[in-house]
Order: sequence, then structure tokens, then C-alpha cells
Amino acid sequence: MITSPAFKGKRFAVLGLARSGAAAAEALLASGAEVIAWDRQPHAREPFEGRCRLIDPLELDLTGFAGVVVSPGVPLNSHPIGPHTWQYGLPVIGDIELFAAARANLPPHRVVGITGTNGKSTTTALVHHILAQAGVPSVMGGNIGEPILGQAPLPEGGVYVLELSSFQIDLTFSLDCDVAALSNITPDHLDRYADFAAYAASKERLFQMQASGTAIICDEDAPTTAIAERLEQAGRAPLRVKTADLDAAGLAEGRSPSLAGPHNAQNAAVAVAICRELGLTDAQIAAGLASYRGLPHRMERVCEVAGVAYINDSKATNAASAAPALAAFPPDPAINAGAPRIHWIVGGLPKEDGLGACADHLANIAAAYTVGEAGPMFADLLDGQVKVERCELISEAVRRAVEAAHPGEVVLLSPACASYDQFRDYEKRGLHFRQMVGAITGCETCGPDDGQGKSILP
Repeated sequence: MITSPAFKGKRFAVLGLARSGAAAAEALLASGAEVIAWDRQPHAREPFEGRCRLIDPLELDLTGFAGVVVSPGVPLNSHPIGPHTWQYGLPVIGDIELFAAARANLPPHRVVGITGTNGKSTTTALVHHILAQAGVPSVMGGNIGEPILGQAPLPEGGVYVLELSSFQIDLTFSLDCDVAALSNITPDHLDRYADFAAYAASKERLFQMQASGTAIICDEDAPTTAIAERLEQAGRAPLRVKTADLDAAGLAEGRSPSLAGPHNAQNAAVAVAICRELGLTDAQIAAGLASYRGLPHRMERVCEVAGVAYINDSKATNAASAAPALAAFPPDPAINAGAPRIHWIVGGLPKEDGLGACADHLANIAAAYTVGEAGPMFADLLDGQVKVERCELISEAVRRAVEAAHPGEVVLLSPACASYDQFRDYEKRGLHFRQMVGAITGCETCGPDDGQGKSILP
């Protein structure tokens, strides 16, 4: 656990006691802070019974508090905790800001912050893997893995590799990353921001918090290029990265199959640039690229039954992240005479109107099985272009896809939507898919995810 004397004797309110909130509360308590905590779920409050005052901070006079810690899932654009806290002149912060405040008391270390709309989880995990393979002490946290405050402090020379969502950046004000990286920006989370420009501005704040660290930007879309240009105008010298840099460095060949496909080439190019900035050699980086196994819920091969592959890509929560999955399985003349071979399970809580980049790959789809709140929208959009099966639940979609799929075809969960209409998060959705595949096909290997993640990209 990461603690800090900077919190001792100070008073904090913590709203939300799930993973990051619970870790923040524990770190504050261990640091000698006074903690007021609350969660709507009684089971989440139970570990803190008798250890701190349990009351909703909305009911409190916050005079004298140091801040209010909230989960990144709390929508500051609509939740009353924001206005209630700000009227006392206090910040609404997250666990990453607490980590930033605790850094002064940690052994000498470096911090890598990685953001972007798509690919940031893979990039974060890849950087962590390359460092570990090279013998550099490192942990990954933030929007991936265990909450950073709940992990043991690294020894001197260690590297904290943080995946940072826009929501986490919104709750952070003093994270001075030694290396900050941006992969891409496409429309996402527009229910939380006034417009796309505001969403992109949230990503840009990661660089604004830097004092002197390296800024790495993959400038292959207009928003990221604009950010790079603004940094240059401000006297910064961002390192601009392109996917083609991977080939130029001689690192495109020999990558793990888990890093195949153009989107993963972009992830790898950003990871390579980060690791070079951290002082690793190309030989060390190449070894890490070759041995990387991938992440769960990201093009994860669940199983193959009767020649049909079942793929869990639940992490694809928007159209831009689902499109590469659809592109990965084009018709093959050797399979069913070159007929489309993807049985696409799509839908959930919509983030955008329309098909976005998925529209470019409809020729690869044998049938679409629409689910969740966005199901009717996708069914209407796809009707007349591909065969559509209207399903409310993933279980029904899996059943129909199993019945329809032929050997050589793929049943693909790549929802292009958030999970919150039916599931707590994309991980729960992915696990449910695994379980349904196992129950319907009789596959005995489709139990809980082993956490290793088995990529199936060709």
C-alpha cells in the first residue's frame, strides 16, 4: 500500500467504495488521515464499519476538509457532489491525485501516464511487460489492474505505468509524468462532456500537468496533431510518433501474435517510444514485443467448438475500437467459398449515433445480433445491409449465433457500446459472454478468465 505523511491529520471525504475508492480510503487511513466514507451499497461500507465515520458527504458541512475523493465513474457534469464540494472551495479529486501527492515520499522513481480513446490498456500493459522482461521494477495501475494506491511501493529506480482515462485526468491536478503519452482521440464519453472539443481538452491536460517530462503523441488523427502543435507553440518539443515508426525501427517483424493488426501496430509504436525514453535498448524492447501475451476482453479467444471460434472483445466500447475486430476476419476463399464469416454481437449503452468506422467492414459480417439499449438502433442501421437478429440479451445472441455459425466462422462479441445498461463494467460483460458460450456449446474451458488474455488476431 502507498501511504504518505502528507495526509496525516487531514480530513477527507471518500464517495464510492469500490476498487479505487476503497484503496484510497485504506491508504488515507493508514497515513493517519481522518476519513469520512460513503457508498450506497451496504456491502461496500462493511469493511469500514468502526474505522471511519460512514455518512454521505452531501449531508456534511465540508469546512476544514482537505478534499473529496470520488470514483472516476461519478459524472461531475451531473452529480451534485461537484457543486456541493466546490462551494467550500475544495477540490473533487481521485485516487491518482492522491498518488501524485504521495510521490515525494516514495523512493526515487519515474511515472509513465498513457491516455487516448482506444488502445491505452494494451499500450500500458505492453510497456509494463517490456519493462518487466528487461528487469526494471514496475507496476501498472490507474484504469487497469489493481488500484495504484493499493500496490506496494516500488524500490528505487522503479517505474509506475498508469493508464489514465479522461475521467481520471479530470480528477487529477498535480500528476507530473516523466513520460506522458497520447495514442489517439475519437468521439467517446460525449454524455460526460459538453462536446468533442471538451473531451479532447481533458486528454490534453495530461501534458499541461507536466513540468519538464517528455510528451509523446501519436499524431495520426486531427485532434492529436492539434495537441502536438499547441505544445510546440508553447515551447514544448513533443515526440511525434507514427505507426510506420515500428517498421523504420526494424521492430515490426517478430511481434507477438497478440500485437497483430494495424491498431496494435499503433499501440506498439507508442510503447516503443515510451520504452526508449525510459532508456531501454531496442533489443530489450524487441524481446518484450515478442513475448507479450495480450489482455483479457481484448480480442480474447474464448474457445473453438466445432470449427467455430468464439472471441471476447468486450473492451470494444465504441465504434472505433470495434472496427479493428471486424476488420480482422475478412472473407476467406478457403472458408465457405469466401462468404462473410463474422457473427457479430453488438449493442449495449450507446456512446454515439451511427456505425462509425464499423461501417467500413460490413462485408465481413454474416449476421449481426443486436443487444441491449442500443440494440434497436443498430438493428435499424444494419437492416438491409447484413442479416440482423434482434436479441435483447447476450445469452440469446450467443444461442442464435451458435445455431447459425458454420466451421471456419467466428462468433464475435465486440459491442461498440458501454456495458452499463446491463453490466457493471466491460469485464463483467466479457465474463458473462464466456459463461454463456460454455453453457450453450458445452465447452468446459469457458470458465472465469485466467487473466492472461489470449489474442486471436491473425
